[in-house]
Amino acid sequence: MRKSLVGTAAAALLSAAALVGISAAPAAAAPAQPTAHRTPSFEGTVALSNCSGSVVKLKHSRPGDPALVLSNGHCLQEGMPGAGEVVVDQPTSRDFTLLNADGSDAGKIHSDKIAYATMTDTDISLYETTSTYRQIKKKYGIDALKLDAKRPRAGRDITVVSGYWKETFGCAVDGFAYRLKEADWTWKNSIRYTMDCQTKGGTSGSPVIDDRTGKVVGVNNTHNEDGERCTLNNPCEVDRKGEVSIRYRNAYGQQTYWINRCFGRGNQLDLDARGCVLPQPAG
Repeated sequence: MRKSLVGTAAAALLSAAALVGISAAPAAAAPAQPTAHRTPSFEGTVALSNCSGSVVKLKHSRPGDPALVLSNGHCLQEGMPGAGEVVVDQPTSRDFTLLNADGSDAGKIHSDKIAYATMTDTDISLYETTSTYRQIKKKYGIDALKLDAKRPRAGRDITVVSGYWKETFGCAVDGFAYRLKEADWTWKNSIRYTMDCQTKGGTSGSPVIDDRTGKVVGVNNTHNEDGERCTLNNPCEVDRKGEVSIRYRNAYGQQTYWINRCFGRGNQLDLDARGCVLPQPAG
C-alpha cells in the first residue's frame, strides 16, 4: 500500500500507493466482430504529491457541480485513517496536477474539503474541488472520467492509469477477494488483477478503467510486495470460511460502483441514501 517511492515508513502503506437472449441468424451471415478495446488515455487523471487520482463524474453529477477527485484513503496528506475511522466534510488545502490525454500537465485544480475518506471496508478518498466540471472543461478542455454504476466483471480488460508516474498498467480482472487484509485494515470484495499489472509506489489512487466502456470501475490501492502474510504492504486474502491465502506480487484495487449510491444532486454526500453502504462516522 506504498504511496510513493519516497517518504516516511508510516507513509509507505500500500504498494499500489504510490468490480441474453439468443436469436437465429442467416447461415451466410458474417461473424460478429469483436469489440475494439482502446487503452485509456491520461485525460481526467491527476497527480497528487504522493499518489495518483482522477476527476470523476457520478451518476447524478451535472456540469455546474463541484468536481470530485477520487484517490485512496491512505493517500490523505493528513495521515492514514485508522481502522474503523471515517472522515466526512473535513477542511483541507490540496492541489492536484490535472493531466491532458497525452500525459502532459494541463494545470492545477484545488480542493478545500475532503468530502469522504476511509480505509474501512474500502480504501477511498473523495475531494470536493473549488472548480465545477464546466469550469474545468472550459479552462483545460478536459472531461471528467465517468464512474461506472455497475460492478466490474471478471475477465474484462482493465487499465490502471497513474497520474503520478504518467504510466499505464494493462491487465484483466482476475477475480475478487472476499476479504483483503493488510495490517490493521480489511477491505471487502477487492478487485484482484491478473499478474500483468505490476503496480508500484505512487500508483495508489489510480483509476482502474474498463477498456471496453472507458468508465472507472475501481481505484488501485495495494499489492503483495514480499510474500508475507497480512502485513503492511503484503495483503492477504481471506475467504468466506476464514481461510487465508497469500498471492505474492498480486495487485489489487477497490470497487467504486457503490460510491454512486451515496452522493446525490450537487455531488453532495448522503450516507443515509437508499442503497448506500459506505461506512459511516462513529457516533
